[in-house]
Amino acid sequence: MSESPFEMRFDPRTIKHLGVRMYSTLPPAIAEIVANAYDADASLVTVTLREEDGKPSEITISDNGEGLTLDEINNKFLVIGRNRRDDDSDKPSPKYGRKRIGKKGLGKLALFGLARTITIITRRDGKRNVFVLDWDDLNNAEGVYRPTASEVDQPTQELNGTAVSLTGLKRKSPFDVEGLADSISRLFIVDDTFHLMIEASNGDRIAIDNSRRYRTLDIEFSWTVSGTQFVPDGSPYSGKLEGQLMTATTPITPASGLRGITLFSRQKLVNAPEFFSSSTSSHFYQYLTGWICVDFIDDLDDDVISTNRQSLDWEHPEMAKLRPFLAGIVSQVNIDWRRKRKEKKDRDLKDTTGIDTEAWMNTMPADVRDRASQIIESLGGEDALEKYTPVIKALHDIIPEYPLLHWRHLHNKVRDRVQMYYKNNQFGIAASQSVQIFCEIIRDLTGRKDDGMDLVNAVFGSKPFTSLPCLQLNALSTESEKCIQEGQGHLSRGVISGFRNPISHAPIDSTVPEVFSELDCLNILSLVSYLVTRLDHVKINTSGT
Repeated sequence: MSESPFEMRFDPRTIKHLGVRMYSTLPPAIAEIVANAYDADASLVTVTLREEDGKPSEITISDNGEGLTLDEINNKFLVIGRNRRDDDSDKPSPKYGRKRIGKKGLGKLALFGLARTITIITRRDGKRNVFVLDWDDLNNAEGVYRPTASEVDQPTQELNGTAVSLTGLKRKSPFDVEGLADSISRLFIVDDTFHLMIEASNGDRIAIDNSRRYRTLDIEFSWTVSGTQFVPDGSPYSGKLEGQLMTATTPITPASGLRGITLFSRQKLVNAPEFFSSSTSSHFYQYLTGWICVDFIDDLDDDVISTNRQSLDWEHPEMAKLRPFLAGIVSQVNIDWRRKRKEKKDRDLKDTTGIDTEAWMNTMPADVRDRASQIIESLGGEDALEKYTPVIKALHDIIPEYPLLHWRHLHNKVRDRVQMYYKNNQFGIAASQSVQIFCEIIRDLTGRKDDGMDLVNAVFGSKPFTSLPCLQLNALSTESEKCIQEGQGHLSRGVISGFRNPISHAPIDSTVPEVFSELDCLNILSLVSYLVTRLDHVKINTSGT
């Protein structure tokens, strides 16, 4: 067969589309080289930022990974679009057992978005290779580009590793070292075997760890995703998800890039923060952040990760199943967040006002509780608690614990001894006990031994007393005073006949439901409290006059 007339040419403009225009900012471009170092079993990656006269001059990303041989440089590193996982069967790395992050073979092109010249120094097994990639030369190449070789397989005593230096930087403004550290921390999950460091021109060093990602937030609550609370046994995602979800004490600004859940696979970001749901109107979503590792997606036959690693292909069948599952996790966190937030609000309210809100609410009738809860909810939010504390205290004064019972107005001799029965909903016993307490007080005052009707008939009356000693509420010098004295006797006989005797002559379980409701009990306690209050200043008559 004659030689094929067809020919594929390499157009340098492809480089612009695949790399330069894809990564025009510092963090994602540097992240591509960091990912290469991770794949090379590096335990430490250092990003050094150099400036001259206040302007950026050089960026170097160095690692202590396994480095590259001359053959690997030509047949792996310099091949654009090589799927390293296919070539290497996606085997775990020899030292740390890592699954490879890199896949598309385009990361190296990202550096041309930052600089015009890229120098690679790599050492492997006692041999050192140095070569330079130049943007202008690459752009003028016709199909094949040959980087400038400075050293080829030179013997060296240096340990394995690679350093990538960027010069001819496009950036003109000074480096924001702290900002870069924050940005890179949002792109990687680090662990005990993988450490990231940024070094500034003045020698300052910043270690990047997972906690740095959320250092600007005041975290209030957190949840661990790997537990069965969110991924139950038997779920298709059991053992496949892990992560940490958090809520901040105040709304997270959209500009922070932290609002929402970030997805990572093999330690690197694959989906920018989001909530996996079309309905995000609840203010809960303003507080939510965190991350979830979904490493299993890298084991799928299809590549579902976008080239810039900012989103997943949610139309893929496996991803279409994962999305609602993640939305379900967020929904569960939403419910638990509201519960935790209410509990914390109640604690804060108690610390500020001295009022146990939950205990207070539980003493209210349902209709009063519902209305009072609405008021407390509206007054007890963030930034409002201190402002509205006097209002809440005033509300507590108006609606105290057990508001229908009006504890503040009951006589303490009655209130203190019957409240246990009332709180236990033993309304008949509370009513009966209050009358018995009233009779006991009379006996204590007079020294008499009788009880019930005999007792009150003997000690109260408006006519000359015939049974001594007796109780005299006033001087009995006017008709009004005599009426009050006589009324005390009538009311006393009434509470004994109507409230104590029924309990004494019938089983309480058949009497109370029909006769003594909660409201009945409250009315009885108020009446007995009135009768006891009259005895506070009573005269003990022993003369009969």
